[in-house]
Amino acid sequence: MQPVIYGLSGLTLTADERAFFTDADPLGYILFGRNVQDRVQLRALTDELRALSGRDELPILIDQEGGPVARMRPPEWPGFPAGPAFAALWQIAPISAIEAARCNAHAIALTLAEVGITVDCMPLLDVPVPGATAAITSRTYGEEPMQVAAIGRAVLDGLARGGVVGVVKHMPGHGRASVDSHYELPRVTASDAELQIDLEPFRSLADAPMAMTCHCVFDAWDSARPATLSPIVIEDVIRRRIGFDGLLMTDDIDMKALTGSAGDKAAGALAAGCDVVLDCWGRMDEMIDIAGQAGTISAAASDRLDRAMALRKAAMIEGDLAELIAKRDALLVD
Repeated sequence: MQPVIYGLSGLTLTADERAFFTDADPLGYILFGRNVQDRVQLRALTDELRALSGRDELPILIDQEGGPVARMRPPEWPGFPAGPAFAALWQIAPISAIEAARCNAHAIALTLAEVGITVDCMPLLDVPVPGATAAITSRTYGEEPMQVAAIGRAVLDGLARGGVVGVVKHMPGHGRASVDSHYELPRVTASDAELQIDLEPFRSLADAPMAMTCHCVFDAWDSARPATLSPIVIEDVIRRRIGFDGLLMTDDIDMKALTGSAGDKAAGALAAGCDVVLDCWGRMDEMIDIAGQAGTISAAASDRLDRAMALRKAAMIEGDLAELIAKRDALLVD
């Protein structure tokens, strides 16, 4: 198995994709709006991916946070609020905010499980500071680490109740970035002492099954390399200081914060200590380049994958979508 999660080009697999994926045997796949039409189409696509892999517990990922980050949209699926809605409720009633976030994530999970999606790339545990990029602030759960961790825990719990594995992001913290890493490389100049605030939510949820790195340079830790490519950040900060021992994937390596060929970036991330490379765009030439350098999954990463997906296998999917949405909305109004 390759330690790579690949994107797809469209609503169905092309003949070239089918042949490539059969040969490459990637760890999993990630879906975007270009891959989503309706329930019937999406279930057929995920069923084909599972059949191709021969694994019932195949990681099929999506970014379904709510608000601006949602690949499955109305009218085919319900709309879901973004993180700031729960942050605002926390200021009035923290317990209600936790329950609303849990109900919301549970409802999201039910919509994903129905169409065969097994992993959702949320919750976002970044703690924003003044001047942070809107790419992060439009999605966060607040500016206080304990609040972010509490809401994040509720989101993980809600997803699990619906049979979906959550991915905490973006380790070790994207909240100080003043530019969007989709387009530029953020550089964080905060001191090690200041960065402890950023680490707190991740420490609180260090038992999360999966996590995603950020493409930010942290001068206090490694001024030469972004976190995704830094063995110092991955081994010393993420693995040791945060204490995370789950499956660690990169953010999309095609983002402009990283430079070099797709294969070189993938090899660099794996050499730095990431378990899995995330390549989102479904470009065949780039996927072939990555496959040529990714090798096979390590024993440690394979064990982390098995532990993460075992949580989904053990879950008893329960809940009524309409009731969960109604409860969430009642709490948000209050």
